[in-house]
Amino acid sequence: MKFSFARGPSLALAQKVNLLAEHAGQIGLLFFDLSLASIRLRVSSKAIFRQVYLIGIQSVPIVLLAAGLVGIVTSQQGGYQMQSSLPVYIMGSIVVESVILEMGPVLTAIVMIGRVGARITAELGTMKVSEQIDALYSVGRDPVEVLAAPRVLAMMISMPLLVALANMVGILTGMVSAQYTLGLGAERFFYGARLFWHSYDMFYSLLKAFFFGIAIPLIAVHMGLRTRGGAEGVGRTTTESVVLMILTILVIDAMFPPLFLQ
Repeated sequence: MKFSFARGPSLALAQKVNLLAEHAGQIGLLFFDLSLASIRLRVSSKAIFRQVYLIGIQSVPIVLLAAGLVGIVTSQQGGYQMQSSLPVYIMGSIVVESVILEMGPVLTAIVMIGRVGARITAELGTMKVSEQIDALYSVGRDPVEVLAAPRVLAMMISMPLLVALANMVGILTGMVSAQYTLGLGAERFFYGARLFWHSYDMFYSLLKAFFFGIAIPLIAVHMGLRTRGGAEGVGRTTTESVVLMILTILVIDAMFPPLFLQ
């Protein structure tokens, strides 16, 4: 009995590690195929622009709404925590650095996972279980070139631009919130923001957005293309894809400070 009890968790752990390695290997091969298709110019520019519209432009309202709320919440909570222990203009630095270094990129990525990543997985998963992917192979078309590459390239283009807009809106709404709740004018707000500002910070934010823009569609496409089990399988795979995308974004976010802020 003791042997079987010890073996059970070990076997389950080995299976999870094996599954994780399988996912990582398949995503790596998918990224290689995407890079090869892009270098060989086999991806339709029309398809890329269409996906930029669907992924990027149509996501602007929800991204800006989330960014605005982030700026307001950051300003209000920062004002509450300070409790007059620091000069009020420090709030400018708190809002700007929080939004640019962390909240802007991460919250935008979470929004894009829900709006775009889940949709990509569901679309490709539906095509997979309905044998539309096999139909592409039968007529000599590569699904990676036709379906995957335009979505990944469009997200790589759109994500840094969306994060830049989110940063700007988050800072502006944080400034307005600080003015109404703390009486902090725009001039003093930006004076405080400049005290701890580094020109590298914006590059760091956009670099983080670029990596998020690679990870989200890669995982979404990968999970969509391995969907099995009909409509039920599409729902299950989409849920697993969203969880995997969120965890990946958090892991990438945790890796960035030691790699790029040292």
